[in-house]
Amino acid sequence: MAAIRRSRRPLALAAAVAVALGAGALAVTSASAAEAPLKDYELTWGIKQSYRSYVTGMAAGSFTPAEGATQAADNGAFTFAGGTGTYDSDTHAVRLGFAGSLKIASKLHGFDLTLSDVKFDSGAAEITADVTSGGTTQDDVPLADVTVTRTMTGMETKLTKEAATVLGSASYEGAAGDPLTVVQKTPPTQSPSPTGSASSSTSPSPTTSTSPKPTGSASSTASPSASQTTSPSASASETGAATKGDIADGTLGWGVKQSFRTYVVDGPAQGKVTASGGATQASGNGVFTFTEADGSYDTDADTLKAAFKGAVNFKGHEANGSYGLDLTLSGLTVELDGGTGELTADVESLGKTSDDVVLANLTAGTSDLKAEDDVISLDDVTAELTKAGAQAFGGFYTEGTVLDTVDLSVALSDDAQLPDGDGDGDGDGGSGNGSGDSGTTSGTTTGGGTTGSTTGGVTGALASTGSDVPAGALGAAAAVTVAAGAGVVIAVRRRRQA
Repeated sequence: MAAIRRSRRPLALAAAVAVALGAGALAVTSASAAEAPLKDYELTWGIKQSYRSYVTGMAAGSFTPAEGATQAADNGAFTFAGGTGTYDSDTHAVRLGFAGSLKIASKLHGFDLTLSDVKFDSGAAEITADVTSGGTTQDDVPLADVTVTRTMTGMETKLTKEAATVLGSASYEGAAGDPLTVVQKTPPTQSPSPTGSASSSTSPSPTTSTSPKPTGSASSTASPSASQTTSPSASASETGAATKGDIADGTLGWGVKQSFRTYVVDGPAQGKVTASGGATQASGNGVFTFTEADGSYDTDADTLKAAFKGAVNFKGHEANGSYGLDLTLSGLTVELDGGTGELTADVESLGKTSDDVVLANLTAGTSDLKAEDDVISLDDVTAELTKAGAQAFGGFYTEGTVLDTVDLSVALSDDAQLPDGDGDGDGDGGSGNGSGDSGTTSGTTTGGGTTGSTTGGVTGALASTGSDVPAGALGAAAAVTVAAGAGVVIAVRRRRQA
């Protein structure tokens, strides 16, 4: 194994790895004996979930693990095996190097790189790897800082500036990476005390008794709130409203998908989100509210169909004033029957439009439609991406992906009061730009419906904008696929030939 590079960072977390020793601890008789050998370790890390989605989605690329490295199903995390290294009983630092390599490539976006010789150093609190791209290899590139824990499972990671360069976007610098786990594949058969007492007069085999033994699970897997069983409109007194008729007004709250908004504004797309035509967006690149519903309802049959005004436009991958990603959703319609149904929308991408695309299958928390004060409200309606919806997002997400939940309120009479007054939400109808991202320019006030300005082929590769698009960034604009009836229209903006 190649010598492990000593980080220039201070060893602030070296003492965090208080490891359990074997049944008999190694009796250290000299300074040279402070480092005990380790073997049979595995490192599991997904780099960053949104980056994996980008590579296999918008970039139409792939991950290819080799030489003992593997990837979990459904575009999951990567595991590097065969870890060997040392444990320093003086500093409690664990230093390991792992076998295996990972190739990351996309012909569409023009990148091809390989990660190999992955290393974990608990003393330096970092992950490093050799990075090969364009025939050149950089050794021991620091990819992430690690919040080291005693058990070395579920450790938090933060991507470095060097990782941002490797992954192709400055927006990754300082971003939270996937959790990291380092465990021994074949732990010792004897169970040491978790306190790891180092006083013993025996000298057991170093391969079994001196290995740090991750015991238990340190990852506090903060699961999302499990109480999503809130049933809409508990008591339904239908005062003044007929059991069926026309909808007078209504609002629809939906964020599409949080990770997609982040990808557009803060991720590789370095773009902007604009709500218009009656739709608004909550601050902080939040969810959208669509308004002025019309349609019909029948509380006896538990059916409802409501269409909403407003549009939302996603732009990204700008090059010379044109965009490789230019997607508008408008004409959103919800149709429910007995608690299940569909969410449809008109989809415009790169000047191509498809009407009434079924984006998501909906499942409400109750099959009963009940009105209270002449208002039917449904909260936290589950939305799962359809095949046509997956095509509309260019394969960025797969069929069955859980989208943001839907909140729906419709008024059954003209004087009924919708939640939050008029249901306009807390957005301002302008461009949502996350945390003030510079990718949103001050002139974009026309919002959705203006995607026709980028019809036709766009020449030129993505322009380098300094730190925003470092070396190794996207080499061509993203392709967005639009579901168009029985077929699929694919508009791809190619790199200009020299």
